[in-house]
This record gives sequence, C-alpha cells and structure tokens, in this order.
Amino acid sequence: MAQSTVTDHAALRFGAPEFEDIQGIARFGYGNLTSACFYLLRIADLALAREWLRNAPVSNAVARNPPPETALQVAFSVDGLRALGMVPAVLEGFSAEFLSGMAGEEARSRRLGDIGTNSPGTWRWGAGSVPHLLVMTYATPARFELWKRELTGSLWDRAFSKLEELTTSDMGGREPFGFVDGISQPIFDWERRLELQNVEAEYRNLTMLGELLLGYPNEYGKYTDRPVLEPSADPDALLPPAEDRPNTRDLGRNGTYVVFRDLRQDVRCFWQFLAAEARAANRTPQALAEAMVGRTIEGDPLVPWGENDVLADELPDESRRNQFTFNRDPEGVHCPFGAHIRRANPRTADVPPGTDSALKRLVQTLGLAPQRARDDVIASARFHRILRRGREYGTALSSDDALQPGSEGEERGLRFLCLNANIARQFEFVQNAWIMSTKFGGLTEESDPLLGNREAIAGSRLSGAFSLCRGDGVRHRLRGLPQFVTVRGGGYFFLPGLRALKYLASRV
Repeated sequence: MAQSTVTDHAALRFGAPEFEDIQGIARFGYGNLTSACFYLLRIADLALAREWLRNAPVSNAVARNPPPETALQVAFSVDGLRALGMVPAVLEGFSAEFLSGMAGEEARSRRLGDIGTNSPGTWRWGAGSVPHLLVMTYATPARFELWKRELTGSLWDRAFSKLEELTTSDMGGREPFGFVDGISQPIFDWERRLELQNVEAEYRNLTMLGELLLGYPNEYGKYTDRPVLEPSADPDALLPPAEDRPNTRDLGRNGTYVVFRDLRQDVRCFWQFLAAEARAANRTPQALAEAMVGRTIEGDPLVPWGENDVLADELPDESRRNQFTFNRDPEGVHCPFGAHIRRANPRTADVPPGTDSALKRLVQTLGLAPQRARDDVIASARFHRILRRGREYGTALSSDDALQPGSEGEERGLRFLCLNANIARQFEFVQNAWIMSTKFGGLTEESDPLLGNREAIAGSRLSGAFSLCRGDGVRHRLRGLPQFVTVRGGGYFFLPGLRALKYLASRV
C-alpha cells in the first residue's frame, strides 16, 4: 500500500491534534508519577476482556493543572488484536514489522542484535509466551497500591491471565549505570506549524507529528500506512475520519507503535571493567564511562557548545543539554565517534555541515563532494527519531559499591519503551544501523559500548572494541568489552487512540 502524500504546505494545517483522543504517554512522560508497573496479559475471556476495556479509565493527552495522581495506558500485540476478533483484511493495514513481531523472524533478530545471550529463545517473555495486552500503570507513591487494586479487581482476574507483572524503581532520574537519563528527546510539532522542507541543511529537534502518531504527515510529507476502513465497517461511527482520505474511517489515527524491550544491566561488570582499563587509557573510570556514554555523569554533553549551536526551533524551556550538534567535534576528540549518544542520535541533517550555499549543495547532491568514511552510514537524523518512555527497575548501585562482589541473582536494568509511527524506519533502523552496526561512522569491530551485543556478526569477527581519541591524532582502543546489557524479553504493540480503543472493545 503506497503512502498518501501531502501535496502542499497549506494541506498541513488541519488544526490541533485531538488531545482527548490520544493516550497520554504520547505527550507526557508522567515523571511526577514515580511509581509504575507494566502488566503483560493474555485474554482469558473475550466478553469480559471487552467489558474491562470499555470501562478502563485510560488517560488521554489533555494537559491538566494540577497533574493527575494516576495514569493508565493500554496497548495490544498483533496476537491481542487477533484474540479480539480482528479480521485479516483489517490487520493487513498494520506494518509488516508489527504483524511479524519482534521475535517473529530470524533475520530481524540478527538485525536487532538478538543473538547469542540476547536470543529470543532465552527471553522470559515475548517469544514463547507472547502477551495480548500491555497495560501500563502509573501513580504517585501514595496512590500506587490503591490504584493497582482498583484496576485489577475481580473483572480483571476473570478477563485476563497474567504473564508478567514488571515492576519499576525510582532511581531519581538516573539509569542503573548512574547517569542522568531522559535528556535527549525529540520535540513534536503539536501546534502543527512546522513547514516541511525538501532538504534540511541544519539538524533540528522539532519533529513532524507523523513521526510519532499515525494519521498525521511525517518527515517525508506522507501519511504512514495504517488500517483505514470503509464506513460500513464502522456503522456506529466510532472512529475518526482519515485526514488524507476523509470518506474513510481511520483506525490508526492518534495511535502509535510501542516498542518494549526488557533490558538487564550488569552494573558491577560495567564499573569493574572500567576500573581495570582506566590506567591504560590514562583516564579515571568515571571519565572512561563518560566517554562511552558521550555525556558527563550529570548529563552534560562532552562536545563543546556555544550560542551558534543552540537550535533555533527548540522550545524556550528545553534544557541546553539537548541543544547541540557534533559540528564542533568533527574528529571525535571530545565525544568519541562510537559513544552511545552519537550512535543513538548523530544529530545530522540532510546535507553535511558547510554545504549551505546553493553551489555546495549541488555538488553534494551530484555526489562530487569528497566523502569521509563515517558519512556513508550516518543518515539524516530527522527520519529516525523515537520517543523514549522507559522506566528503571531494581535497586540503584553506586560506582563504588559496584566494585565489590555481589550476589549472582541481582536484577536491575531498564524497561525500555519507545513510541514511533514506523517501526522499521525509526526503532529498527536506529538499533540496526547505528547501535549494533560495527560500520557506524567509519568504525570497525565496534558496536554500541553500552547496548552492543559482543557476538560476531556478518562482516566483522569482533564487535567488542571502543576507540578513544587522545587529541594528538593517536587513538587508544579498548578491546574485549563485555556485554553489559542483556535482552530478557520484548515485543511490538499498537497503542490505539481512545476512539479506536472503544471500537476494539465493542466490535472488530
């Protein structure tokens, strides 16, 4: 199915999004609701499951002051939509990645780095036991236990069977390795004022709404494929009309895809390895860790920045820690090319820096400009943004305490969740081409120093190295990085708009 296209800038102005129809997690991180739990469920009784879904107090994206003390969000796997009775003809409107699932194809597992100890065969959930629903609950600590009891009463117990109850922890805004987290996020154009350009000469953090939500134009000026129905399939007119095809009903509008990966972090292994390597690298263990991440432990980027690096389209209250590019560090002296933040978001535009004139842009377009090896695989970042909504779990462990022996069964890590409208072009591209690739930025034998799987992959016998530039043109290379993060489960889910949720709960 070809994506439909926005033909002119005026067509972008359809008014504000319907916040009352959008699940709140697309707009809010619920940072004030520090207690959270994620339930993975299977439908045990279809009629009762539909009853629970019809009455569930799912939170929308309307801003409230003061903010609510609780929130509830609901998403479905493809198996869950089938269990609800969705017919194949409607299912075909969803993306191929969602339909096959995160663990559904061996080739996808290889691309995502889910081999060896990350293999789906080792997962706690998501491969052999695939959930139908992902139910996300959030609350203030004072309200949390009561909120869970309100949601998971007798109707819940009869409607669903529970595969997993995944708890989370409040680590004070830090991820388990100890770094301030949640800094780098795209800003979505909720006011729909962004003028779509054919070519972006500068990196921008402001992102078309269609990169997050289905039913809106994306960075290509197109509407991402999603299930769009004939009016006869929605006789009660529960669904909104499609913006690009007004005579149809849009099951995808105001919805998005949730990528969920359960990640175990070996914090002791991380800091013990750095302590052993620090002297040879002529750095402290913390400085070495910061080089791998690309930020200080407090969250400041390692690259130099100044007034010229502040992005003009940033919101005024956005932290300056996210208002930078790597243009002032072209050789990776301050922030290594393989650092996690450089891989996860290279902050690149459609054309390299310095091609702002018409002549230079023409030379670049014709392929006549000299190319550096690292330019070959670093695509424009604006087509590959994801919105992260994960939560940590387990007990926090300081870098000093991590140097001491620990118990074998320690569990801490990240319930990684991200939202995106196109799983292949957004999450899977970032994971495959930037995080797991040993060819990123002209590097060899290196994958992401934090998330990388150290198994040999096609085209590279080794993937456990990390290069540091010493500033004199000489690089120090660490070898034999252990695997610090292991995948324990995962899946793709569809987070519907609230009208679509009502439709799914009543008829499909």
